[in-house]
Amino acid sequence: MPSEETIAICVSGALGGVGRRLVAGVDAAEGFTLHSAVARREAGRDVGEVVLGRPLGVPITGDLAAALDAGPDVLIDYTHPSVVRQNVDLALSRGIPVVIGTTGLFDADFEEIDEASRRAGVGAATGNFSVTAALLQHLARIAARHVPQWEVIEYGKADKPDVPSGTARELAEMLAREAAPDVPLPEDELIGPREARGAEVGGARVHSVRLPGSSPCVEVLFGMPGERLIIRHDEQSDSGIFVEGSLLAARRVRERAGLIRGLDSLLFA
Repeated sequence: MPSEETIAICVSGALGGVGRRLVAGVDAAEGFTLHSAVARREAGRDVGEVVLGRPLGVPITGDLAAALDAGPDVLIDYTHPSVVRQNVDLALSRGIPVVIGTTGLFDADFEEIDEASRRAGVGAATGNFSVTAALLQHLARIAARHVPQWEVIEYGKADKPDVPSGTARELAEMLAREAAPDVPLPEDELIGPREARGAEVGGARVHSVRLPGSSPCVEVLFGMPGERLIIRHDEQSDSGIFVEGSLLAARRVRERAGLIRGLDSLLFA
């Protein structure tokens, strides 16, 4: 068990929407210090001056490998689906625990990350680190034990590349492990394009909507004869919602080896 010393955080994606809030959150939180800030622009500038308007003594770097070589305690990654796996591998190969806030990974990735983190003897955590999103997962898991038919719908901005979102994928896979949903009508009995019924993720139906004006949202619909239950989580343009959960995960990944999937598993274990 790690001691109560200050945890040094490397933030990858430090000038993104969540990354900026993390820089401020790490600076303000007791028990944490900002070790390094990685971003694709503003290299060499003090990240505090860019984000907070005051220096923190931490220069922005575009070289994640060099930042990790300098020995932070934990990497928190909020970057892009095209680079997140590489970033995670860089951290784990150096024995550095990682909190993965970036979406776009799949079950096969998570299995490999779990194996790599166990080999390294460190932890990794992934999921939507909003506390209310974790409540969505927790409450939906309870409902799935009692309602046999359900589907997931998620909404995102027009240019969001990953479909479904990581939150929706994680939710569908998690609920299917609780109790795979009943299939009211087999695919070979459908009339029309089968794609209209959504993608199959972990045995569940997931529908992704991509439109201008859409804020990130995930909802799971449970149906029984004569009644319906909807559990929905909306993000309302405040990237700060991920800071508390990300820092909680940063503490926990130092306490155990292997992959932790979902903030709900930390809050409600």
